[in-house]
Amino acid sequence: MDERSRLLLKTLVERYIADGQPVGSRTLSKASGLELSPATIRNVMADLEEMGLITSPHTSAGRIPTPRGYRIFVDTMLTAHTANERLVAEVQRNAGLPSGQPKQVLSGAAHMLSELSHFVGVVMAPRHNTAFRHIEFLRLAARRILVIIVATDGDVQNRIIHTANDYNQSELAEAANYLNSNFTGQALDTVRHQLAGEIEVLRGEIVELMRSAVEASTGSDNQAEEQVMVSGERNLLQVSDLAGDLESLRKLFDLFEQKTQWLQLLDVSDKAEGVRIFIGGESHVVPFEELSVVTAPYEVNGQIVGTLGVIGPTRMAYDRMIQIVDITSRLVSNALSYKPDGSDA
Repeated sequence: MDERSRLLLKTLVERYIADGQPVGSRTLSKASGLELSPATIRNVMADLEEMGLITSPHTSAGRIPTPRGYRIFVDTMLTAHTANERLVAEVQRNAGLPSGQPKQVLSGAAHMLSELSHFVGVVMAPRHNTAFRHIEFLRLAARRILVIIVATDGDVQNRIIHTANDYNQSELAEAANYLNSNFTGQALDTVRHQLAGEIEVLRGEIVELMRSAVEASTGSDNQAEEQVMVSGERNLLQVSDLAGDLESLRKLFDLFEQKTQWLQLLDVSDKAEGVRIFIGGESHVVPFEELSVVTAPYEVNGQIVGTLGVIGPTRMAYDRMIQIVDITSRLVSNALSYKPDGSDA
């Protein structure tokens, strides 16, 4: 694209994001500030359409961006602004992130992202590999056991596991006593590896039970339901771009019910620093051309441990979403991090 085409594409995307209406050549001529005839602008728009960057809805003579057009806009035309004071104040006003229990902080962050964006907030909780202080097993039913794990930082995890054999409460107490006596203060991954070695020697059913319990507590895929926190799904019902496509909405809500799929996207996101943007079907997890995802990792004491983000229509104010996600990730990092003396960072 030449400079004129780039400016017209940028103007068209900005106008469409702002108004939600297909952009015609007359509007584009005024908004771009270019002294071009309507015929010249129509020719440029035809070229952009041929490149797959814009398209014409059948009900209008105007044009709207395609996911590829949004991608070009976000990658090469969106100016990265330092968060303005008004937005920072708005985020901080809505922050209200509780200190203490990490789960409460992350749940609050998902809600805050939804409130600020008016779309969907999503947060992936860290996969726990913290040291545990105490573990307990409670028999719920045949081959169904509740595992309660208290971490050294006070965080409490509850897991339900299903076992091949039925264990009585006495056997469960024996397993808990063994773990508490021999492994208290160690990271759960370390315990899992040590138990795996003991299994080779002992091959006892009780040790198998303990290994299964510890694996369940370390964030394996079958616990993804609790690892991903989603808030504001219903906000998408108010998005005019989606409201007319009930089948897409039905699929979307089915997708939210299967939260394990978010891990695929968020796992990719938390391996990179900074804000990332997935437009249309780029994430492969949100397979809708009408949706985009803006994510950023958050840290605990300088180490990236998880990801949070906003899910909304492709016609979103990307500059604002980027700032909201970035600021929120910093607030969450501060809320979860501690100085060596134990005070808040």
